[in-house]
Order: sequence, then structure tokens, then C-alpha cells
Amino acid sequence: MTAEIYILLVVVVAAALLFALTNGLHDASSIVATFIACGAASPGQAVVLAAVFGFSGAMLGGSSVANTFTNIVSVSMSNSLLTIILAAVLAAVAWNLITWYFGIPSSSTHALVGGVIGAVWASNGFHQVLWGWSQLFGETHELTGMMRIFAALLISPPLGFILAYLLQKLLSLALRNARNTVNRWLKRLQWVMAAVLAFSFGANDTQKIMGLITLALIASGNLQQQAVPLWVRLSGALVMFCGTVLGGWSIMRTLGERIFDIRPIHSLNSQVSSGAAILMATYLGAPVSTTHVMASSILGAGAGDEHRMVNWNIGKEMIVAWFVTIPSAVLVAALIYYPVYWLAGKP
Repeated sequence: MTAEIYILLVVVVAAALLFALTNGLHDASSIVATFIACGAASPGQAVVLAAVFGFSGAMLGGSSVANTFTNIVSVSMSNSLLTIILAAVLAAVAWNLITWYFGIPSSSTHALVGGVIGAVWASNGFHQVLWGWSQLFGETHELTGMMRIFAALLISPPLGFILAYLLQKLLSLALRNARNTVNRWLKRLQWVMAAVLAFSFGANDTQKIMGLITLALIASGNLQQQAVPLWVRLSGALVMFCGTVLGGWSIMRTLGERIFDIRPIHSLNSQVSSGAAILMATYLGAPVSTTHVMASSILGAGAGDEHRMVNWNIGKEMIVAWFVTIPSAVLVAALIYYPVYWLAGKP
């Protein structure tokens, strides 16, 4: 490996870890938003809990999501793949920082997917993206490539909404004659569920960047098989930990205060439903948007209680972000690719 390729690999890894940091800033805030809003924990307590269990999820959550992300392009494992990955990650970082600054509950996963599509498009054309059309509509009817990712991103928010709505109805019925002291137990139970939710976040979100770093190592000839090295898993987990500790307070306020007046029962139901949806997706190797699943779950819990008190504009903003993020990241990555390719010395 030449010195130029080694430097390019270092830059790619650094950019990927920067994305993990912005991912922690951006998405981890959604985990603790309701936890704080209903008074179950202070902001400091909630962020530390999310950081610790998010780190645990990243270390112990397996590699199924990472493997999905390493199988979304058919570009040859050569040095040119490094510039594609770098452009994709930089585009996702740019989008994360913009939406984080304005407090928009956008999706880091959507941004990264769009970045990959845009960078591959600029370098080799859309045909080099593994869309998965033939497998889905062929004899096997198998969800692979981008179709697998799109399906997970599309299905997970409605699933979170439905689960939270049903839980809200059931728990409200079960506790209809309970005293106000029940809120004390609901708040305590949230500590357990917040930990589970943080673990599921770490297991799903961190694996996306682990997959791309692994792909870069294979492309540069530093790794012979598709397996996430321990140092990649550890560094991704540590950077995500730091991003979570720093916190995305503007997004936290959006999810915790702007949707509706969240009480302990709403927070618990949204935590249970979103945690279940994310853990299921992680088990199936499907990357999802933690922010969108959590926001949908909050909307579902509110709708299950009193739908007229819900600020449905947040849901509309989220739907707009769903359709805007991927195309925007595609264009940004396509524009970034050419200067990156030139600065990298056309590897």
C-alpha cells in the first residue's frame, strides 16, 4: 500500500468516525427526550445512561447491520472505492450538522444512504448500486441491497407508531383507577426501558459506520474478509459515546416538548415500542432511523391518549424530511465526489 493510499484510508476512517460523532449528537438525543420531559431523570442522568448503554450496544450488538451496509454497492474492491466512501460520509456529516443546528428531527441513516447512492452515481453510475430489484421481484422474492434498507426505513416508523398507540390504549385501560402515585413506578421503570432503548440504538446505528470502515479496509487491502475488526467496533462505540454525551439539545426539545405534553405513561409506552422496533430491525440486519422511530412512537402514544392535543406538524415535518434527506444527500455526495477524487490523486 502506497503512502497516498494509506493517508486516504486514514482520512476515510476519520471522516467515518466524525459521522459517528454527529450521529450521536443527532440521534441519541431522541432516546432521552421523553425520559427528561416527563421528569423521570435530569438531562445529565439521562445522557450518561444513554451513553453507557449505547456503548454497550455498539460493542455487543453483533454485525448483521454492518454486513447489510457492506453489500449495497457492486463497485470493485479497489482504491477508488475509498473516494466513494469518503464522499458519501462527508455528505452525510454535512446534512447531520445542518439539521442538528436547526433542531430538525432528520435521519442520519437516510443521509448516509443518500450519500452512498450519490457518490456511487458520480463515480460509476446508478447501475453500480445494488438496488435488489431482481431479487425482490424474481423467483426468490428476497429483500437485499438498497431494497432491504428502504423497506426497513419505510416500515419502522409506522410500526413504532402502531405499537405505541396500542400500548397507550392498553396501559391507560389497565391503570384507569390507579392513584397518582403510580407515576413514581412508571418513572422508575423508564430507567430500565431507556437503557434498553439506548442499547438498541448503539447496536443499530453504530454498525452502519462500522460496515463502511470495514469496506474501506477491504478496498485498501488491509482486510481480507468481511468481518468487523475489534478496533473498528471499539473506536465507533467510543466516538458514538462522546457524541451522546455532548447531546443534541435542540432535537431533544423538539421531541420532548413540541409534540404534546408528555407524562410518564406516554414516555414509557414510546420507549417500549421504539425499543422493540429497533431491536427487531437489528436482529434482522436492517438499518433504521432511531430519530424517526422514536418520534413516531411519541406521536402514537399521544394519539392513543388524546389525538387533538398532538402537534401533528412534527409528523408532517418528519415525512417531508424522509423524502428530502435522501435526494439532498445524493446531490451533495455527487458534488463532493469530484473534488475528493481530485484531491485524493485519482486513486
